[in-house]
This record gives sequence, C-alpha cells and structure tokens, in this order.
Amino acid sequence: MSRTIIVSTAAPAAPPTYSQAVKAAGLVFVSGTAPIDPATGKIVDGTIQAQVSQCLTNIAAILEEAGSSLAQAVSATLILADEDDFAAANEEWQRWFPSDPPARQGAKMPVRVPGMKVSIAMIAEAS
Repeated sequence: MSRTIIVSTAAPAAPPTYSQAVKAAGLVFVSGTAPIDPATGKIVDGTIQAQVSQCLTNIAAILEEAGSSLAQAVSATLILADEDDFAAANEEWQRWFPSDPPARQGAKMPVRVPGMKVSIAMIAEAS
C-alpha cells in the first residue's frame, strides 16, 4: 500500500512526531487538529464555537491539499477539554454540517493545553 504525507501551509504545522494527514487506501486521515490560527501560530481566543470553527477551517485546508474536502468526510472525533462544552460545540458542528454529517464520536481531552478547548481528527474520502 502506498501512502502520501499531506502538508498544508494554510493550516498550522504539525510537530515532527506526526503528520497533518496521511492519504492512503482511498482515504485521508487527518490528525487531531488544534484551534490554532495559522497566521499567528496561537490558539484562537473565545468560545468553544470559535475554536470548533478554527479546527474545521484548518481541517478543510488540509483536506483541500489532499484533493478532498469536508463534503467527503466520513468520520470525525471531537475531543473536548470540558464535557460541558458539548452542546455549544455541537451547535457549531451543525453549522458546518447541516445535512449528511460524517459519523462522529466524542472523547475527553487527556491532557489540558492552556486555552485549548477542542481538537478534531477526521477521515475523509480521497479524490
């Protein structure tokens, strides 16, 4: 099986220990993506909705680099620092996926990063 490492300069760089995404077996596997503004390199301040939006903006850029898109998303993992943010995070999620959303699971963030409320990993069909 061949695989391609995906790197998008329109999204925050991944640390050297993992890739932003890997394209293999007809799918694009996007690593857990933080709500970091690629222009500033900092976590966006504000609500959980703003952070979910930034994560999805970053994922969209990575998927575009891979020749895919959010419309081709098949599965996602939403990792929250605070379970009480679930309802508000879900509201933003529904703005991005008003119909036919990908399968999704949730998890609690195992390690707290100051200011980071959410991380999202995604799998999408490759074009």
